[in-house]
Amino acid sequence: MQTHAKGTFETKAWSEQPYSEVEGAPKITQGSMSDSFTGDIEGEATIGALMAYTSDSSVNFVGLERVVGHIGPRSGSFILQLSGKFDMAAAKGTCTWSVVPGSATGDLRGLRGEGSYIWNGEKQVPYTLDYDFA
Repeated sequence: MQTHAKGTFETKAWSEQPYSEVEGAPKITQGSMSDSFTGDIEGEATIGALMAYTSDSSVNFVGLERVVGHIGPRSGSFILQLSGKFDMAAAKGTCTWSVVPGSATGDLRGLRGEGSYIWNGEKQVPYTLDYDFA
């Protein structure tokens, strides 16, 4: 039976460096970030991401995020695979994520699920994760 988790996260740190730049082409950067989750997921996360900046003021990104904390009474860690897009002109972003199979530890072993967030420029970003345990 799937459970619907919701809450908010806040980005605590952001570092971004050039990864690949070619004159006349979109730049690619590599980023390291950290998030703090509250709500049904409580914990801290670290992220590694690649971002492509296009000429239409958009940033497409992919990444992996390790969350350490708990979901309800269960504690441990798990990895989310991220894919999304930021529209810098509109200050809006969307991201879908899924739990990487076999990545959960501790009481969270067997965790599987998918979720998303929509960022509209706010500091506390609402998220969802529909999950169960295998």
